Amino acid sequence: MDLVDIDVILGMETLNKWGVKIDCARRTVHLTASDGQGVEISATSPSGYLHQMEVKPTDGIRVVREFPDVFPDELPGMPPDRDVEFLIELLPGTAPIAKRQYRVAPKEQELIKENIDELLGKGFIRPSSSPWAFPVLFVDKKDGSRRMCVDYRALNDVTIKNKYPLPRIDDLFDQLQGACVFSKIDLRSGYHQMKIRPSDIPKTAFITRFGLYEYTVMSFGLTNAPAYFMNLMNKVFMEYLDKFVVVFIDDILIYSKTEEEHEEHLRLVLQKVREHKLYAKLSKCEFWLDQVPFLGHIVSKGGIMVDPSKINSVMDWKVPEVVKEVRGFLGLAGYYRRFIESFSKIAKPMTSLLEKGVPFIWTKERQAAFDELKKRLTTAPVLTLPDLTKSFTVYCDASKEGLGCVLMQEGKVIAYASRQLRKHEVNYPTHDLELAAVVHALKIWRHYLFGNWCEIYTDHKSLKYIFTQNELNMRQRRWLELIKDYDLEIHYHPGKANVVADALSRKSYVNMAVAFQMPLELCAEFESLNLGFVHHTTVATFEAEPTLEQEIRKHQKTDEKIQEIRE
Repeated sequence: MDLVDIDVILGMETLNKWGVKIDCARRTVHLTASDGQGVEISATSPSGYLHQMEVKPTDGIRVVREFPDVFPDELPGMPPDRDVEFLIELLPGTAPIAKRQYRVAPKEQELIKENIDELLGKGFIRPSSSPWAFPVLFVDKKDGSRRMCVDYRALNDVTIKNKYPLPRIDDLFDQLQGACVFSKIDLRSGYHQMKIRPSDIPKTAFITRFGLYEYTVMSFGLTNAPAYFMNLMNKVFMEYLDKFVVVFIDDILIYSKTEEEHEEHLRLVLQKVREHKLYAKLSKCEFWLDQVPFLGHIVSKGGIMVDPSKINSVMDWKVPEVVKEVRGFLGLAGYYRRFIESFSKIAKPMTSLLEKGVPFIWTKERQAAFDELKKRLTTAPVLTLPDLTKSFTVYCDASKEGLGCVLMQEGKVIAYASRQLRKHEVNYPTHDLELAAVVHALKIWRHYLFGNWCEIYTDHKSLKYIFTQNELNMRQRRWLELIKDYDLEIHYHPGKANVVADALSRKSYVNMAVAFQMPLELCAEFESLNLGFVHHTTVATFEAEPTLEQEIRKHQKTDEKIQEIRE
């Protein structure tokens, strides 16, 4: 090890031998000499050595070490001119809006001053004489610190909304079928890497005790910011999208089938990031993974599952006391509805509170629905990713409480879908309700089923003969025309519920992965061991090879805890 001009580095054994105590606050080191006398040494500033001892954090990461300039500690300055710049287009006749500043605590004033100095130094803001003015507020970050934001709600109300589409989360995951190796890149302050059109800069002005300032780069809180940034990212990665890259705003996921492929893909993506002078935050990036957290899910070669760390906010949700809190809970839980069988049916007691004129009364039935949704999220199964080269199976069900269906492939669940009955559907006969469930499945999963062979199972026997029936009402005829667009066959299956339950029993190893913090793929191996679970009795049973059984018996004889139990 090259010590440069440092004389010696003390190791743990020496520090322990001399009873060394380090006081970081006082910047002193206290040690005890051989005669028992204490010696205190004042620390010198390490700044003179920092440049000599620096080790680039990218050095140990394959491929990534070739691009250290992509992962700076801070953004180097103003972004370059890009193909996309941020615009703020206002509704006709809009006059400048000037709001009064909010009162803030003294410590928050200090944070505002620090933020202003930092942003001024980078050129991201500048002093303003704009007729516009919006107040500053603070939001809590995940690490417990606070981020300064501007309250642009009044500006957003008069801004023409950009219709550039954000991708559907489900569509992004569908691209990952067959992938085994993943890397995730998170851009550093992504919004600050796009300039604002010069004529729109004054509209971003914010007021503080220290004066009026305006942004020269895109800021958090502006209504069209996600759409403009998504447009930029699509232009940058267009040639790689849906091949080995998926992008959602400033999150970039690279996926490959093999490590050899991944090395090439990762290099291409990082080269593209470098070409466009974009910058990533290394501490938030992850590379060469067999499973990766992405958009609130865990993605692996085995499929996708709910990210346990993301459902804590659902599990910690207090019992709603007003309609707004009910709507918030259902919105958050509904993000994972594809993982929950009969979501609409379970949530129905709560969704009824959202109807106009319904008084807010929190009944036992609603509490049960609230608790059940929480429970279902913690036991959500792994959903397999669809393979469009193979056929699909759909199980449909209908009742007066709603429509439900399950999309499967080779015995594994891809997604659940459900909805409550509309007012006019409540009076449908059973035959029409069952047919409505089939139509619902075909509509919601059209992007999977259209052009692929599909088998549909229903527990209503007469639907088998829907194509040969002569007497159909107008509604049935309309639905039949839609069904004929698909290459499918409808089957009657009286034991459908058992078939689906059998398929869902595959989720038990997922629960074990979450409970014991074991890798998902390792737990999945238990599927091949004839493993089963029985609540509150046997944890697991499996068939062992004779040699393994002999090893177990051998070690049991010398295991102290087992011997104590036997005695």
